[in-house]
Amino acid sequence: MPKVHKSSDFLQRLAVLEEQVAELARSGRAVDEVPFYPTSLRTFVYDDATSFTTLWETIISPRAATLSMGLVLIGDIVGTTNTGGEWRVQFDDSTTVASGNVPATFTYTLPTLSLDLTPYRAAPSLKIQIQVRRTSGANTGGKFGGGGSIGGAPRYARLI
Repeated sequence: MPKVHKSSDFLQRLAVLEEQVAELARSGRAVDEVPFYPTSLRTFVYDDATSFTTLWETIISPRAATLSMGLVLIGDIVGTTNTGGEWRVQFDDSTTVASGNVPATFTYTLPTLSLDLTPYRAAPSLKIQIQVRRTSGANTGGKFGGGGSIGGAPRYARLI
């Protein structure tokens, strides 16, 4: 049976390694899409409340270092009263990792996030929630009678 002899020449081995690294750079980095699931039929918040309501959630195995996310959030208008609020992304029902405001202007807010998963890499699973709460707006009227609403959804979510 023939034996294969690997070259012991350092420069040849270095050239092979450089070609492999260049090939990896040309192919890009690995990205996994993360699906999110709505937690209610409407995925909108209609009540003024001091507590946050989960609109979307998922459970992942945190095998990457970063979760790159894009969100879309919008307030509402009932009559002439605009509705605004706050949003946050929470890990494992307890740790808020990102937050912001939903302006009471009836315009879209498109936050982009880069969330560090390094502290969770040893965990078998990680729950991720997108939550909102209404802080201003009409208290009556609107489609379901509860006043204006806050809506939101993930535009993309990728493990990088």
